[in-house]
This record gives sequence, C-alpha cells and structure tokens, in this order.
Amino acid sequence: MEEAARESCKPVDGGLTRVFVLLGKRWTGLIVAVLMERPVHFSDLRRAIPGISERMLSDRLSELGAAGLVVREVDAGPPLRVAYRLTEAGVALGPALAELQEWAGRYLPEAQHGGCPRASTGAPER
Repeated sequence: MEEAARESCKPVDGGLTRVFVLLGKRWTGLIVAVLMERPVHFSDLRRAIPGISERMLSDRLSELGAAGLVVREVDAGPPLRVAYRLTEAGVALGPALAELQEWAGRYLPEAQHGGCPRASTGAPER
C-alpha cells in the first residue's frame, strides 16, 4: 500500500481531454450522431433529439461549427431554411461513435437509466 501511495498517476492525454471537453457536453454527441446520416434542417434536428431546446441546439451547433465538425448551410428558399452537415472531421467520428454505441449496448443496459429510451443523463444542461 505504501509503495502504491508513492507512485503518481499518469497524466490524462491532452487529446483525450480536448475530445471530452467538446463531446462530453450534453447533447453534443447526439447531434453528431443524427448528422452522421445526412445533412439535416434545424427543425428536423430538434425533432430528432427529444428534450433539447432550440437555444441549446443552436449553442451546440455553434460550438461544433467552431471546432470544425459542422457546417451551416443556408437555403435561400423561399422559404429560408438552414441545414447542418458534418465536415470531413465530423464524419471521421463515425467509427468512434459506433464503438461507443456497441459498448453502451453491452455494458449500459437501459434499465440502469430508469428504462427511459431517450439518452437523458439527468444532468443539468451546460
């Protein structure tokens, strides 16, 4: 025990820290997952993620855009519509998200989350 107390923990990798600072925020991973399939209009994206507010969706899309993962495209219409699509960097997250989904299916059964089919953590929105 004394020997273990003297050893320090290995510092967390900087890349992993950056990933979780961005994708660890509530809703962000779900937005990316929806956009994996195809570009989506704002209203359709909001409907695809039950429980997210318009403001939170807008904030998360802005963050993803600033990180270079999402591009906002305006269709002049009429009517004027805004769609979002993943950049090459965003699409590259696909395999990692698929692995996380598989892992969750194996190790995080829905019953642990009150049987709720939505991906709600119960944590307050940031």
